[in-house]
Amino acid sequence: MKFGGTSVADPEKIQRAADRAIAERRRGRGVVVVVSAPGEMTDELLNLAERVCPEPAERELDQLISTGEQVGISLFSMACIAKGAPAISLTGPQAGIEAGGDYTRAQIVRIRPGKIIKEIKAGKIVAVAGFQGAMTAGEVATLGRGGSDLTAVALACALKSKTCEIFSDVKGVYTADPRIVFEAKKLSKISFKEMLELAGAGAQVMQARSLEVASEYGIRIHVRSAFHPQAGTWIVPRENNHMLEKAQVSALALDKNEVRLSVVDVPDRPGVAAEILSVLASQAIPVDMIIQSAPTHSGVNAISFMTPRSFAAKAKEALASAAKRLKARVDIHEHVAKISAVGTGFRHHPEVAARMFETLAANKINIHMIVASDLRISCIVDAKHGETALRALHRAYGLGRKK
Repeated sequence: MKFGGTSVADPEKIQRAADRAIAERRRGRGVVVVVSAPGEMTDELLNLAERVCPEPAERELDQLISTGEQVGISLFSMACIAKGAPAISLTGPQAGIEAGGDYTRAQIVRIRPGKIIKEIKAGKIVAVAGFQGAMTAGEVATLGRGGSDLTAVALACALKSKTCEIFSDVKGVYTADPRIVFEAKKLSKISFKEMLELAGAGAQVMQARSLEVASEYGIRIHVRSAFHPQAGTWIVPRENNHMLEKAQVSALALDKNEVRLSVVDVPDRPGVAAEILSVLASQAIPVDMIIQSAPTHSGVNAISFMTPRSFAAKAKEALASAAKRLKARVDIHEHVAKISAVGTGFRHHPEVAARMFETLAANKINIHMIVASDLRISCIVDAKHGETALRALHRAYGLGRKK
């Protein structure tokens, strides 16, 4: 079981989450609970760090923000014990989670679950800090935004559990963000591949890396509300989803947290794209939707791509040196949004893309970039049109609840 920050944001919510775990223990099950930092604690710690130092060392930043989850697991265990259920809290390193890679974006490389198994056999509820693991020499490192999802799924794999329950403040996975599209419908099931595309398109339900792990090891994920008893959404293998092979749009996503970077007046010759992208890769800057324009009569073109807003300044600075060598320039477009349709069978059914473009045109929304695959079609539009586009496409694809 994994409880997100909103699910343990205050003492009452921590008590409610503890009641859920205790109920599972009373059914005779061994219970491992991954707990996030309560409420907005991680953001508060990041803001505090920025006030002390505009560019804090990543090691020290991990030392700081990993404490939020330690607050969460301690309070959760206290709540269980107060209710008569034995419990113990473990940090990521104490739980045997070993990490590698870089600070602030480490990867789980191994889990040694002996300590967890010992405590389960002793009848305890085990509360594990999400979002963190131990590097070599005992250094703590965090797993990136949404890393508690990754912790929960990886522990389910290590403990040979077939199911991982993800509790948050939403009732499940919807056809669109219900805060923007009021008629959005909750899905009872969605495939791993579709959910992975939704996460990549900006849906905030689950971390994309956790879905990759779940898909590889066959862990069924149940996304549900911490505050409502009804069933949520099951994320399952494609073959168990009983979907038709014909093209269908399952859900839409809107992402306002990316910027568009363009390297303009690039010489049209072999190796230029590799030179530009290598600069970004060397600094681990993520990119999405890479588009290269056709060359002009003067023998130059433009390469554009999307990157998370938090990497924008770093990406622009990294590209400046490459652009100088190529006698090109770097443009950044901050006020953009990515609107995506996710489903199946798009490659052989162009009418799905055609409907998206027709709908945007009917609403006088200009498209800056387009990327399409068998599972996803994404368009970049002006940020001011993002929510209008989401509502219009939701109606166009008939995804809303039936009246």
